[in-house]
Amino acid sequence: MTKIAAITGAASGIGRGTAKRLLDEGWSVVVLDRDREGLETLCKDFTVYGDRLAALDCDVSSVESVVGAFQLLGRRFGRLNGLVCSAGVLRIGALEAMSVEDFDQLFAVNVRGLWLSAREAMPLLKLAGAEGELARIVFLASISGIRHKIDSDAYAATKSAVIALTKVMAVECAPYRVLVNAVAPATVDTPMVRPHLKPGSNTRYRTSGASPLGRIAQPEDVAAVIAFLMSENAGYVSGTVIPVDAGTVAAYVPPS
Repeated sequence: MTKIAAITGAASGIGRGTAKRLLDEGWSVVVLDRDREGLETLCKDFTVYGDRLAALDCDVSSVESVVGAFQLLGRRFGRLNGLVCSAGVLRIGALEAMSVEDFDQLFAVNVRGLWLSAREAMPLLKLAGAEGELARIVFLASISGIRHKIDSDAYAATKSAVIALTKVMAVECAPYRVLVNAVAPATVDTPMVRPHLKPGSNTRYRTSGASPLGRIAQPEDVAAVIAFLMSENAGYVSGTVIPVDAGTVAAYVPPS
């Protein structure tokens, strides 16, 4: 039986990279995003996967949008084997200067939207778990939720919340054979981050540190770890947060 995954924030970045990785591994994938143009581009680029790829409009900051999207998904597929919550936003700035609107949007998307998606997917995942099929959730945290940094304070707070949700939900969902984990990337070359890395951007964004491998991550680096957590090989892994950072937080590298 074909495994079915839903990926939020799938129109670009890590979500798009994960969609490709799972499709290459034989999954059927439903990509969800509020970026309709991005979804259309993805579908055009991924035509080789045929009817194993489906797209749904979904704004994770809207309760109605999330509920409606997962109801459609349930009617079409009847179950779900995996959920990847990749939708996220980044806002830079010191807490004393951050606007209420930016602060609220960070939590609305990165925390509440993630929880809403998991809540609405849970009945479909429980059905798969009850039948002995794969039932996986992978959240996108960040190493900023492990080692906080200035000027992305509120963002780091949202990712700390994601880590807490991962651990508690993993234990709550264990009786239903639904495994819940998170990945915590360092700086990744994605459309969300790229504008802040341009010379002269003056956004106060700072990378999470010099990677011992000498480069920042690509979406494919993170997608590979997500694919592992979604696989049979991770059948006894739950409640974990895996840094995908080339050892960035393993030890401090003093400036030369």
